Amino acid sequence: MELTKIGEKTYYLKNATNIGIYQIDDHHVFLIDTGNDKDTGKKVLKIVEEQGWEISGIINTHSHADHIGGNQVIQERTNCPIYSYQSERAFTEYPILEPSFLYGGFPLEELKNKFLLAKPSHTTAIEDNLPNGLEFIVLRGHSCDHIGIKTSDDVYFLGDAVISLETIQKYHLFYLCDVKELLNSLDIVEQLDGKMFIASHNEAVENIQGLVQANRAQVQDILHTILTICQTNQTFENILQKIFEHYDMHMNLNQYFLISCTLRSYLTYLCNEKQLSYYFEHNQMFYQSN
Repeated sequence: MELTKIGEKTYYLKNATNIGIYQIDDHHVFLIDTGNDKDTGKKVLKIVEEQGWEISGIINTHSHADHIGGNQVIQERTNCPIYSYQSERAFTEYPILEPSFLYGGFPLEELKNKFLLAKPSHTTAIEDNLPNGLEFIVLRGHSCDHIGIKTSDDVYFLGDAVISLETIQKYHLFYLCDVKELLNSLDIVEQLDGKMFIASHNEAVENIQGLVQANRAQVQDILHTILTICQTNQTFENILQKIFEHYDMHMNLNQYFLISCTLRSYLTYLCNEKQLSYYFEHNQMFYQSN
């Protein structure tokens, strides 16, 4: 991980999940997310110590394991607070909720892996607790109470509110929990006036609008694909299979439950928008385009 300065007080560590650093004074910094595991957390601690800084706090954009994986080791070694927003606090303190949420019940043992199950860490409500120079913006959709962070240098850390082109092209159907909220958040991000934008899995960019438009277009493509599939009545499992085939995706246990959860969110959106209906026949649930 290389420390890159992008403002008077703002830095980031380019990583599989980008990590923000904001300098609140000569000797103290805040982190924005902590990466995917304790090894990443240890690397962050080493880089911070080499700069002569101390970690005064951590902000998590959301509670997915690749964003909070370094929380526990950093908090144990520095006793710093971790700030999170609303329901994300519960998932951070009780990480078993994440694979349970995806599974729809108590999860299979194989789902309790580091990609879905982080180590627990203690959190504090983010409201009214950030130092001068940092503010949060609510960007729900990818997760229930996802946030972005703005620094005094007009740099925005967007978490997974916006997904990289590489991820879209590789996975096609990226994880989200609320389609309507995601579309609203994309509208918010598109209107932001900043000097630099850092999504968690993308290069830092000066203009975010093109990426926002690509995200929105992919969501609309997925909605259209589902409606096309459901021109004839389909069970959930049939829709899921056809989605995997349409986007040439390959199923494994993690993908099955991540995409299943995401697909249900799309079906909910289409039903709420009256573009899709469901009914029961012979003890099976079917969906059909209106």
